[in-house]
Amino acid sequence: MIFPREEADIGAVLALANKHGVPVTTRGRGTTLMGSAAPVHGGWVIDMLGLNQIAIKEEAGMAHVGAGAKVADIQRAAEAKGWFYPPDPSSREYCTIGGNIACNAGGMHGGKYGVTRDFVVALRGFLPTGEYVEWGTATKKFSAGFNMRDLWIGSEGMLGVVTGAVLKLIPQPAARWTLLTSFRDETRALQAALGLFRSRVQPAICEFLDRESVLCAERATKQTVFAGQAGRPVILLELAGSKPEVREQSKAVLAWAAANATAHRVARNRDEAEQLWAVRRKCSGAMFELGDAKLNEDIVIPMRSYVKFARFLVRLKRESGLHVPTFGHLADGNLHVNIMYHRADKAESRAAEKAVQLLMETVVSLGGAISGEHGIGLAKTPFLRLQHSPAQVRAMQAVKRALDPRGILNPGKMFEVFHVWKHEKLIVHLPWDHK
Repeated sequence: MIFPREEADIGAVLALANKHGVPVTTRGRGTTLMGSAAPVHGGWVIDMLGLNQIAIKEEAGMAHVGAGAKVADIQRAAEAKGWFYPPDPSSREYCTIGGNIACNAGGMHGGKYGVTRDFVVALRGFLPTGEYVEWGTATKKFSAGFNMRDLWIGSEGMLGVVTGAVLKLIPQPAARWTLLTSFRDETRALQAALGLFRSRVQPAICEFLDRESVLCAERATKQTVFAGQAGRPVILLELAGSKPEVREQSKAVLAWAAANATAHRVARNRDEAEQLWAVRRKCSGAMFELGDAKLNEDIVIPMRSYVKFARFLVRLKRESGLHVPTFGHLADGNLHVNIMYHRADKAESRAAEKAVQLLMETVVSLGGAISGEHGIGLAKTPFLRLQHSPAQVRAMQAVKRALDPRGILNPGKMFEVFHVWKHEKLIVHLPWDHK
């Protein structure tokens, strides 16, 4: 493990590694769920946590940050100056902005505000050769040459090492309004959500939790979401914007809830809103009562396919015999499908393998994406070719060879072909598959 004290140290390390062909993996806090930061071929690991500076430029509405800065710290620094940085992965109290850039992370605000890529104004860092580069400038416009900035975003540390970034900020919303709704079943909940989106209401957050997710959260918190309606799927949404905008949209949302939901509850203040959000935050960890291992697949489904996908999940649970609690961000179609199993049970491990394969095949057939914010890393390498044609994979490999001809950056990820996907290799011993 290498702990650089300043950015120039990283250039020196990369130049030496490139010269001698030493594999290099960049690591922040290791919150990755796909194994993107795992050094599968050994070599050197560069710890980025020391590069954690944050400077808010109030006049420009930008944040100048080091790759090791925690996302939550960036958000708090922006908020203290009246600004808002929307991308908010659930691990924001731990994850670093460098990791968010590497995987193009999103979060609950993605449907209205966008993901990390939409807020990166400029990047700086080093090529695998150790040469320093800057992609973009701290200006609101930049159109000079190829857009290498966006090429690096989402490249999972395979094309270069990001050491710092300039982030776009937006003004803090003047008003927020939170509503929790309950539905008879998952299909009705997703149909209702489509109706809401067709009405041109754009929630800042619109989170869906299926019955299994809600039941796990209710047992963990020892309280029901709605009295007399235990374990029903819910949609939790928040409006944000100017006071007149939120006031008008809340009327439309209340009318929608009255027409579609079996129950609904408005948060009277921010404290009560936080109590409602506790259900969403509890559900993921609470799922481990259903199994001691989890495959958390962050797939993306087009809105037109929501109902078809809900019916597929019913079939997946029935055919696999496993619990598959599902929750996620309805405003952008990014759902977290959690395949639960017990490590010591070989039959369940095999069922989990088959379930995730069928899941990925179905997602692609519906016009969706095999990852919305977790990236490919190691765990989704076997499925990359479901998403991309041979020509598309070759194009990506050509970019990789051009920028990293010796293949030293994060080797063994994304393009490695696994002819047989054995659970002993990719499920049971995943070091990042944690509770």
